[in-house]
Amino acid sequence: MPSNKSVSDAPITQFINCRILRDHCLQREDLWVRDGKILDPEKLFFDEHGYADKCVDCEGSIIAPGFIDVQINGGYGIDFSQACDDAGSGVSLVAKKILEHGVTSFCPTLVTSPPHVYHKVLPQVKVQDGGAHGAGVLGFHLEGPFISLEKKGAHPEQFLRTFSSGGFRDLMETYGGLDSVAMVTLAPELDGSQSVIRDLCQKGITVSLGHSVANMSQAEEAVQHGASFITHLFNAMLPFHHRDPGIVGLLTSDQVPAGRTVYYGMIADGIHTNPAALRIAHRAHPSGLVLVTDAITAMGLPPGRHTLGQLVIEIQGLHAYVAGTKTLSGSIATMDMCVRHFKHASGCSVEEALEAASLHPAQLLGLSHRKGNLDFGSDADLVLLDDTLNVKATFISGEEVWRK
Repeated sequence: MPSNKSVSDAPITQFINCRILRDHCLQREDLWVRDGKILDPEKLFFDEHGYADKCVDCEGSIIAPGFIDVQINGGYGIDFSQACDDAGSGVSLVAKKILEHGVTSFCPTLVTSPPHVYHKVLPQVKVQDGGAHGAGVLGFHLEGPFISLEKKGAHPEQFLRTFSSGGFRDLMETYGGLDSVAMVTLAPELDGSQSVIRDLCQKGITVSLGHSVANMSQAEEAVQHGASFITHLFNAMLPFHHRDPGIVGLLTSDQVPAGRTVYYGMIADGIHTNPAALRIAHRAHPSGLVLVTDAITAMGLPPGRHTLGQLVIEIQGLHAYVAGTKTLSGSIATMDMCVRHFKHASGCSVEEALEAASLHPAQLLGLSHRKGNLDFGSDADLVLLDDTLNVKATFISGEEVWRK
């Protein structure tokens, strides 16, 4: 029988023998869940006289908020940037597979593509909650095509666009619509970009700066217009220079509006960024670091040739190159790998490593009122980990969706 008729008929689950990540530290407490939300046990005991219907023994595990990946291009043979009639099924396959890596929400990412790809793919995938079927979809991350020719990286040059028609009209002509879009990466030095940044932010879409040769003042202007993220810091941007730090300078800029945080993505796969650069960024601005996988279709597949949007990618060991070149093109890392590598390379605490994959991306997307933390009332999206940060089990809305 449900334990509490006065508030809800839903059963209550109690997670015991665990250390939970709350208020930036691991605490030896039980975690209580009902109706997919985290309960305040004091209110349950004293106001409702409730008790647990089900008990989960975590055997000393860490319980952290589920991981959130805001930049993932595909995996397991699926390329989100391919125009196909069943794009939704591809996203669903990846959503199911990444549960084993502790990811409970993600932003499917499209790299620079011709307009027909966006027009075909975007309407097929909707924002949806996660569950046994897979991680939740928070909306697309559109990385390009409004980026710098000089810093295009693995983005195909022939499909790059500028804001030649005045800005937002170019955006709509290219994408077709923004209904399921959570984030757009663009180069802030492009003419017309500042008004586009403002318009996107007014629509509740996160704007990220990346694949750019912007100087620091252009980057600061973009932030003042609402931009709040840096796409894979250090990669595909001007290197740090002491007279003009460029986009990297945003980490310590005094021109960021009061009360605002600039977040930045890091691909902590041991390949995209030297450990020393990772340490520099983290120590300069720890509260802004967001771990991303930037994973491509080859994640979870053997070495060989695969695709990324319109390009052929060659996997050599842990490196993903544009075929025939030494240009890096995303990663084959999983989020739990990135969390472990970040902790090892940076020397940060367990709590900091976990928050970089949960709290910070939730804050970036404006979702920290319900995701990215274990506060009372938040979604019970959880990952159970051992002391070496290997994933043991994943829960969405308090229900187990994967176990090792």
